[in-house]
Amino acid sequence: MITVALAGKPNAGKSTFYEAATRADVDVGNYPFTTIDPNRGVSYARTDCPCLDRAARCDSDNCRDGTRYVPVELLDVAGLVPGAHEGRGLGNQFLDALTDADVILHVVDASGATNSEGEPVEPGSHDPVDDVDFVAEELDRWLASVVADNWEGIERQARSPDFDFEDALTEFCTGIGATATDVARILRGMEYDPDPIAWTDADRRDLAREIRARTKPMVVVANKADAADPETLDRLADAAERVVPASAESERALRRAAEADLIDYDPGDATFDILGDPAAQQRDALDEIAALLDEYGSTGVQRALDTAVYDVLERITVYPVQNASDWTDGDGRVLPDAHLLSDDATPVDLAYAVHSDIGDGYLHAIDAREDRKISDETVLEEGDVIAIVSTA
Repeated sequence: MITVALAGKPNAGKSTFYEAATRADVDVGNYPFTTIDPNRGVSYARTDCPCLDRAARCDSDNCRDGTRYVPVELLDVAGLVPGAHEGRGLGNQFLDALTDADVILHVVDASGATNSEGEPVEPGSHDPVDDVDFVAEELDRWLASVVADNWEGIERQARSPDFDFEDALTEFCTGIGATATDVARILRGMEYDPDPIAWTDADRRDLAREIRARTKPMVVVANKADAADPETLDRLADAAERVVPASAESERALRRAAEADLIDYDPGDATFDILGDPAAQQRDALDEIAALLDEYGSTGVQRALDTAVYDVLERITVYPVQNASDWTDGDGRVLPDAHLLSDDATPVDLAYAVHSDIGDGYLHAIDAREDRKISDETVLEEGDVIAIVSTA
């Protein structure tokens, strides 16, 4: 399962985002380090379900009238303060927890109501643009120190006559979340000496920066956008490649109201319908959220998750079935499962994603939409429905 991590300074709204996105109870407080131990939960990426192309909706619990929610792991870790790479605050714990993250949502307090340490200040008195590069810089410095601490071991390996620099670097980098493919691509983009003894501190810092950029891509979540100055949001949008305005508090309120049957709302919707008879205070709050949705199209929480999964990680959603005609599994359920795969995935990759035994026994695949056998090298696309024929 893909792991999306929430990062940022304390009190920026990470735990509120986490609670809204997972509906799990967590400690939320207006003070630094509310979160001590990492919270792990399940959230979802949103896409269109293939059942929209059929007369009836599918049998998946994660489909809501044709809107499919695909599970991802969401990780909420302790807040980061300046100097975290040196152990300040809960820095080492924070950075260690990010090792296995596939993508990071950097939650920024767009209202400027918390300083660089995460302490409450007068709204607008801190410039949130100053926080945009904060997490990336701390991660770069932390990774640089990890590389430096382990470099002597790579130098010792270099004395062996059968030493291969890429193999040695790959062995080390897999411990900090990189893959062999990541290492190969990083080295192809760098000019470097194949003798690690010749590497300088600057070379190792460049390597750490490239490892972080490839293995820990980021999306900036401009949280508390409803309390932010529009000009500040514009400057935030200019300060990073991907910025999503959001109000985690509004999303949490909407999900609570939906659970109480006060409104009809699905995560990521641009509108909601009032079902019950909310009290005056509740209606006022819902009116404010409705205005936010009118302005931004959503609360931004679901959009941030979707941006991380589909745009940054470039994943596609593919649906494995056993019966190509009915789009069902062995129990007759229509489209019960969905898998997030890389955008260059093939039917063989899907088979292994379903189960290693299915992959080992793979024979061929059928495109269920067109009811035809497809090549093992076919590159799958978003929304494909594939029947895997296997000996398993």
